[in-house]
Amino acid sequence: MPRTSGRSHQDPKGLTLAMQLGKSKDGTPATTNAAAHDGDTAIPPRPEDERLPAKLLGLYGLQHILTMYAGAVAPALVIGGAAGLSPADQGILVSGALLVAGIATLLQTLGPWRTGAQLPIVVAASFVPVGAMTTIATDQGLPVVFGASLVGGLFALCLTPFFGQLVRFFPPAVTGSIITVIGLSLMPVAAGWIVNNNPSGHPSLSDIGLAAATLALVLLFSRVLPGLLGRVAILLGLIAGTLIALPLGKTDFSAVSDGAFFALGSPLHFGMPEFELAAILTMCVIMLVVLTEGASHIIAVAEITGSKVDAKRISAGLRADVSASIIGPIFNTTPGSSFAQNIGLLALTKIKSRFVVASGAGILIVLGLFPVLGRVVAAIPMPVLGGAGLVLFGTVAASGIRTLGKVDFDNNLNLILVATSLGFGILPMAVPDFYEGFPGPIATVLHSGIVGAAIVAITLNICFNVIGRGKAPQPSAEIDRDELKTAGPGEAKYTEAADAAYRSGSSDGKRPSGGGEADGKHPSGHGEAGGNAGADGGEPAGEEGELSAKSD
Repeated sequence: MPRTSGRSHQDPKGLTLAMQLGKSKDGTPATTNAAAHDGDTAIPPRPEDERLPAKLLGLYGLQHILTMYAGAVAPALVIGGAAGLSPADQGILVSGALLVAGIATLLQTLGPWRTGAQLPIVVAASFVPVGAMTTIATDQGLPVVFGASLVGGLFALCLTPFFGQLVRFFPPAVTGSIITVIGLSLMPVAAGWIVNNNPSGHPSLSDIGLAAATLALVLLFSRVLPGLLGRVAILLGLIAGTLIALPLGKTDFSAVSDGAFFALGSPLHFGMPEFELAAILTMCVIMLVVLTEGASHIIAVAEITGSKVDAKRISAGLRADVSASIIGPIFNTTPGSSFAQNIGLLALTKIKSRFVVASGAGILIVLGLFPVLGRVVAAIPMPVLGGAGLVLFGTVAASGIRTLGKVDFDNNLNLILVATSLGFGILPMAVPDFYEGFPGPIATVLHSGIVGAAIVAITLNICFNVIGRGKAPQPSAEIDRDELKTAGPGEAKYTEAADAAYRSGSSDGKRPSGGGEADGKHPSGHGEAGGNAGADGGEPAGEEGELSAKSD
């Protein structure tokens, strides 16, 4: 893919002056991205390579961090609570999650060493493995969690060169079922936060009141705050709920002063990783879902930015996602994946520069170098976390349900696939000891529910839709840009588009069948996918706004 030269060209219409003021002629953020030249022929720049003034890079980068912060630290709080860690040790998990998120996001946006799609994608701790890792942390401790994450990451790394051939095994019926189970499996965590270790086993009235107040504030902020502020409603709700808890004596920040103020990541703070077969098998299954989530998000971001992607670029992006699973255990954190919240922010703001997200990655790295900030997060009262967690984890489940809304349930066996998968996923939640009679490794694998749902969904999809008589029609590669503006955490959409981008053998650069017209118009008639790329961000319309269907 040709790079931009960064050179300025003659600008008789005063565009250069507008850039110096930080705005383009039409009022959008100015860029310094100039077209590269090959002889006398100008090569259009990639839209994701636009360069904004430094002050705008920092501002828009901070936007991305605020959008994803609550979701990025939640897995660390869940797993740390399951492992029975002190607030100081939970702060280590939080700071490690931010540090690794910054490193992985830099790899994803800048793309060194064939690692990273060079797209504006934020990578952070994924919700997908949280349920399984909570079980492992409770039963066997964090070193086993990190050992399984490391091996699972290496397993996924080996799959990235040809994962496109496996994407067809993860249609919306499979991913929607799994993401729904992930969200439902996290609900007991939110309930446990509200109970707040009460010896009676049920929450006190004051804890219920604090959780309810936090929930009400999150809902209020979501309803009344405009645009970008509404997208950080959960973060604002956590802050407001903590302020309410202060005069009630429900906060304890005494542990904030424990431990180092600044540290270079606290590597291997909980000891060397340990390797248990059942935990490793569980994580390998989960990493298949993480890869699917990552591939679908790369396709979605390419659609928003009007960028071209091919098999090599998607594989490079998946390697950046997987890097969080490999680097994470060293810095005490868990597998990562691209964040759907930030994809929604891209669609909302139309700021396509990967360097904006790279600047946000720098902010994450700085935050991760200060464990004291992690201890502040760990000191948030549990009922406050529980009230916000009902929305945060519920959004994960709702994202899965919305993905299921794209499934064709007519004249095929997808309904049976989804029903059976959800049944196996909910069994361990309804009856926690259901698998206790099974041999140890099998019980560990199935106890998470997420793995059970994934195994059943993948197997039934192969039987019903790949080799069976109930094969569903080939799904469309259409992507609804309006839906991306409300993307939620854990949302693994558009696997059908990823599959088409990998498998199409067309050589004319046009979208796969079902993905829109050759002129770049959105197939739903909105005309945004490519035809409006120039109107939104100054890039040429048409071919540059289309997904490249070429495969390596």
